[in-house]
Amino acid sequence: MTYLPAAVAAGLSTLMTAGIAGTFFGFSVGVMPGLNAAPASSAIDAMNAMNVKIQNPVFLAAFVLAPVAAAGAGGLLLATPRSGAAWPFFAAAAVYVVGVLLITAAVNVPMNNALAAAAHGDPAEAAARIWADYSARWTTWNTWRAVAGAVSLLLMGYGAYRWGRGA
Repeated sequence: MTYLPAAVAAGLSTLMTAGIAGTFFGFSVGVMPGLNAAPASSAIDAMNAMNVKIQNPVFLAAFVLAPVAAAGAGGLLLATPRSGAAWPFFAAAAVYVVGVLLITAAVNVPMNNALAAAAHGDPAEAAARIWADYSARWTTWNTWRAVAGAVSLLLMGYGAYRWGRGA
């Protein structure tokens, strides 16, 4: 039966997307304001450390596999009488790829790499300028990633709703 694999894929995509969107939300509303309240050199050191530690198997698996699982759920649902529920999962995967993966690759990761390269041994004044330039722009783009993750999550919820309604 296709329903069990579809349910597993839908559940996993929902959980992974919620975790990623929540991580980005937490950074925008808590971590970055906290770092902004610290001395710039400390904020840079802390951000660089977080940027290294976030690259771990658990985070990276959820980050990369969330849209794969959503698209998988959509594909599996196409083979059921409730195929109308597939399209929100496909849309969720597309929103995630564009709004989370693409922004990360095009903006946030290059900014993180530049911060790591520029931050070594800078005097306090230079560190303050580097952090001020980095923080506002990085947080803005990170917030867009959180929004895209939330929209993707809502689309998955809508797909689950349609599935439950027999669509």
